[in-house]
Amino acid sequence: MKLVIVVFDGVQALDIAGPMDVFAEANNYLAPHQQYEITLVGLHAGNVRCANGMELKVDTDYLHYDGQPDLLLVAGGPRLPEVQAYAPRFLEWLGAKAMLSQRFGSVCNGAFTLGHAGLLNGKEVTAHWHDVDRLVAQFPRARVRPDKIFVRDGKLFTSAGVAAGMDLCLALVTEDWGHEMALRIAKRLIVYIRRDGGQSQYSPYLAVGPKEETIVAKVLRHVTDHIDEQLSIDQLADAVGVSRRTFSRVFAKHANMTPSAFVDQVRLEFCRKLLEETDLPLKTVAFRCGFHSASHMRTIFAKRLDTSPREYRARFKGAQPAAQAHDAALELA
Repeated sequence: MKLVIVVFDGVQALDIAGPMDVFAEANNYLAPHQQYEITLVGLHAGNVRCANGMELKVDTDYLHYDGQPDLLLVAGGPRLPEVQAYAPRFLEWLGAKAMLSQRFGSVCNGAFTLGHAGLLNGKEVTAHWHDVDRLVAQFPRARVRPDKIFVRDGKLFTSAGVAAGMDLCLALVTEDWGHEMALRIAKRLIVYIRRDGGQSQYSPYLAVGPKEETIVAKVLRHVTDHIDEQLSIDQLADAVGVSRRTFSRVFAKHANMTPSAFVDQVRLEFCRKLLEETDLPLKTVAFRCGFHSASHMRTIFAKRLDTSPREYRARFKGAQPAAQAHDAALELA
């Protein structure tokens, strides 16, 4: 199977190395005539320098690649969302190769390159959580799913940031050779064969400085100071010294969410920290973070992170067996 990975100066090294390692491990188990034939194709001739300073040897530039890949992937890079102009000839080449391939897609924000080639129009896609808003703005005809680790729409595959490219490639191997093959590769690389939950569990959703005087910053400080209390919109409006009506309108404009959704998000951030750093029972965590109950906390986790508090703790803390058993009992209660 012919596999092409499109690379460029400033590419994210792991966007290339991760997928290549997945397919290289697959080749260890496959007969010679079944293996993935990997070619790195550059935008220009010569080597490329990755964002981390590492240099990669590029097999060929796109002008001299005359084959037809079965699978075409475009890698991402930190500065890729800022690129507004590509050589028209390259975009034509990319579009033609993608349309004739069995499958094509992107790792991380390589989706922006696909977008410039017109390959995202009407398609369900994802990218790194940091860049999804810009993806929506630049390519309004794409149907962006910001919290997905990877998304398939027909023969188009897109993935979230960096290491999520390995999730994507394991899914591709599963399609080609079955679950057992992908499981063997995941064990070799010591990665999840498929991670539960979405990108929200990895992203710092709230980020305001301690000295900021914006309405969002003021509300964040008030909620943080009263995290274990039940907070109403009237209380939040009083805390920032405006009327309820003005507060709701101005806050939604600056925070891009309702005050109640913001409070839930702050509680969730505190909850995540306690789950990661302590062995407190789930009921205690819920109480300290101001949730009505452990059940309410589970509901917020399922809605925002697509996982449960117990599963989150197991993944990010590695809870001791006793703590896991206690939490499991509460999850079923």
